[in-house]
Amino acid sequence: MPTYTVPEKEFQFLLHEVMNVSEQSIDGYAEMDADFTGAVIGEAGKIASEMLTPLNAVGDKQGCTLENGFVRTPEGFKEAFDQVREGGWTGLDMPEQYGGQGMPYVMGIAINEIFSSANQAFAMYQGLTHGAASAILVHGTDEQKDRWLPKMVSCEWTGTMNLTEPHCGTDLGLMRTKAEPQKDGSYAITGQKIFISSGEHDMAENIVHLVLAKIPGGPEGIKGVSLFIVPKFLVNEDGSLGNRNGVTCGSIEEKMGIHGNSTCVMNYDGATGWLLGEEHKGMRAMFTMMNEARIGVGVQGLAQAEVAYQNALAYAKERLQGRAVTGAENPDGPADPLIVHPDIRRNLMEQKSFAEGARAFALWGAHLVDRSHRAGDAYAEGLVSLLTPVIKGFLTDMGYDMTVQAQQVYGGHGYIEEHGMSQFTRDARIAMIYEGANGIQALDLVGRKLAQDGGKHVMAFFDLVKGFIKENEDNEALKAGYLEPLKAASKDLQAAGMYFMQHGVKTPNAALAGSYDFMHLFGHVCLGLMWARMAKAADAALKSGNTDPDFYAAKMATGRFYMARMLPATKMHLARIESGAEPVMALEPAQF
Repeated sequence: MPTYTVPEKEFQFLLHEVMNVSEQSIDGYAEMDADFTGAVIGEAGKIASEMLTPLNAVGDKQGCTLENGFVRTPEGFKEAFDQVREGGWTGLDMPEQYGGQGMPYVMGIAINEIFSSANQAFAMYQGLTHGAASAILVHGTDEQKDRWLPKMVSCEWTGTMNLTEPHCGTDLGLMRTKAEPQKDGSYAITGQKIFISSGEHDMAENIVHLVLAKIPGGPEGIKGVSLFIVPKFLVNEDGSLGNRNGVTCGSIEEKMGIHGNSTCVMNYDGATGWLLGEEHKGMRAMFTMMNEARIGVGVQGLAQAEVAYQNALAYAKERLQGRAVTGAENPDGPADPLIVHPDIRRNLMEQKSFAEGARAFALWGAHLVDRSHRAGDAYAEGLVSLLTPVIKGFLTDMGYDMTVQAQQVYGGHGYIEEHGMSQFTRDARIAMIYEGANGIQALDLVGRKLAQDGGKHVMAFFDLVKGFIKENEDNEALKAGYLEPLKAASKDLQAAGMYFMQHGVKTPNAALAGSYDFMHLFGHVCLGLMWARMAKAADAALKSGNTDPDFYAAKMATGRFYMARMLPATKMHLARIESGAEPVMALEPAQF
């Protein structure tokens, strides 16, 4: 059975040597010294490795079952959820006013990675609740916040988001779910939603659905969509649960992965709901939840890559196969371990360099959210808005690829369920699809985010990279191995952006045909920047005579691998972008 160990040293290095969180002038950061973050991460790691990891295979094998509209989660899930809830983990970064612990979002993202590595399907129950609660926190009235948030923060009640319908996914303007106004100010919600993660289960007293629907007489298309709070059970004035609402689970999907999470078809039959936010402004309110969810899903890609890598590494060290071409390294044994072979090393180094770089990227993104929300930093808000589709799309694409590579280390055993590696691949696959398929993330990045506010946010990113290179140009440890590759990759990114500016208006297909490559090009540059920052911190630690030189030397070597072997992919992506739309659009539909 696969195992998982929290990479505590990695988190501490990023938080305190790369990001220097406790020195930041952001509300709540001063309290985050190394002892505090180490205690939180260490305790989360115990829960993850001792309780959630063993349940991962159970959830995969048993799945969820539906009987008479009632969903049972896999054996052990409810008891584990109770323990996670009682430990206060569900409200880690939510306001103390509603029962949360008020920690910064960066800590929430760190714990999200840990729990998702251990058991992604399980972690989704609280993750979706967090997103729904965040939408109510931002867009709800004081009365709505007081009514719904305390129980959602504690996960006594869980939450969902209901967007997709059988005939519309990305194009939500086609939705048919209706919200009829009632005399008491509520709405009667009627329609069907599909692919609703955690839509029905046995782990909470109530489930609070956030549902997109159209109020009759409103504008056509997406401009006529509103968002509603629709609970499974109605809530009495004293906060106790009342009658069952008109919402039921019609079926649960049989999926490729995340079997332990109940993915439901939800039927609304005149269910009572209350408007969240303004009429016909539902997408504005829903995007509060979706943007948070997209960063969280990016972390899921990283999380599956991390746990798959850990197990592949252990297997490569233990499995004896063949002899090293330079001579036996295990002369007393019948063969050498897999890890002596260069191609296995390449495979493992790709996984390791991605996971460590992606973790830095995700935590930096969470830090930008904290700067935006806790310090009112408009620069950080614009930057994280630009980077959100990159975090989601690039980390999930690459995370999935890394689980495949981890599976490959096992050879034939990686294809056998007994070893558990296929679950990481199957679970990681959904992250590329939900919360906006990655093709949509790429279109959003190129079609909307690049030109947002006159392009000032992407220019701010370029200035950030240039500033780092300029600031460290005299650092000999960084110059050749880090700064020069980063500069070249950044120039590729700028050239791609210039291509879109020159051709996008006249031939929009040229921009759209290159959008996916641009998302990956941007992602590689971001990880290149992260590796340069980590190398700077590691080099400083080595020069200071730190007591763990092996850790920092390995960090420098891993970073040089990424810069030399992974970052040059920017040139390939640029060449594809500059080939334009013609190769992509050359065939007529009938010719396919």
